[in-house]
Amino acid sequence: MQKKLIHNIEDRKASHKKAFAVLIDPDKVNFDTFPELLRASVQNGVDFFFVGGSLITNNVMSEVIALIRMHTSIPSILFPGNSLHIEASADAILFLSLISGRNPEFLIGQHVISAPVLKKSGLEVLPTGYMLIDSGRQTTVSYISNTTPIPHDKPSVAACTAMAGEMLGLKLIYMDAGSGALNAVSPEMIAAVRQSVDVPIIVGGGINSAQKAKNALLAGADIIVVGNGIEKNPGLLVEIAQTVHSVNARHFIAS
Repeated sequence: MQKKLIHNIEDRKASHKKAFAVLIDPDKVNFDTFPELLRASVQNGVDFFFVGGSLITNNVMSEVIALIRMHTSIPSILFPGNSLHIEASADAILFLSLISGRNPEFLIGQHVISAPVLKKSGLEVLPTGYMLIDSGRQTTVSYISNTTPIPHDKPSVAACTAMAGEMLGLKLIYMDAGSGALNAVSPEMIAAVRQSVDVPIIVGGGINSAQKAKNALLAGADIIVVGNGIEKNPGLLVEIAQTVHSVNARHFIAS
C-alpha cells in the first residue's frame, strides 16, 4: 500500500529533511513549454507540485495533472481557491481553512460544500491551517477571500493563530504572503510559528531568490512553495532546488 502523503511530510519533518513544492497556476500554463518545466523539476528533485490558485478561469486542471503524471512521478496536490477547484485525478488536496481571517466562507463554508465531493473523489485530504501574511500589497487571495492578512511585524499573532490551528487538529500550517507578494514571510515570523507548533510548516509567497528560500528554511519552514518567481525566471527552479539540497546536506553532515 502506498504511503500516505501526510505521513511522508511528517516523516520528512521528523528527519529534518526540507522539501520544495512548485506552485502551478493552471491559468498560466503554456502547454508548449510545460513539459520542459516538468523535466526540470524531475532533474532537480522537486518534491511536490501544488496545483491551483485563488482564481482559476480556465478549466484545464485535469489536463495539467495528466501531463504531470505523464512526465513525472512527483505528487500533485490541489491548492484550491474554492469548492469548484476539485480534480479527482490529483493525489491529494490541501483542505485549507483560512484561520488568519474571519470570513466564515473560508473557515468552514466552502468545506461543507466540498466534503461530499471529496468523500467520493478518493483524494487524500490534508487538513491545513491557512494563514495569510501581509506582504506589502493586496494580493488576489486577500481580495477574493475578503480577509485581512496578519501584519508582517506581528509574529506573536501568527504564532498564536498557528497554535490554535494545531489544537483544532489541523495537520499542516501554511503561511502565505500570496502570489506576487512584495515581501516574503519574514524569518522572524516563521521562527515564532516554528516554536509554537509541532506540525509541519509550509511557507510560500514572495520567495523569488535562493537567499529568501534559505532564510525561510533555516527559520523553520519544512516546505517552501515557489510559483510566481519561477514563472518570471525559470532558472530560479534550479537555484531553489540547489538551496534545498544544500540545507538538507548541511543537516545530514551535522547529524
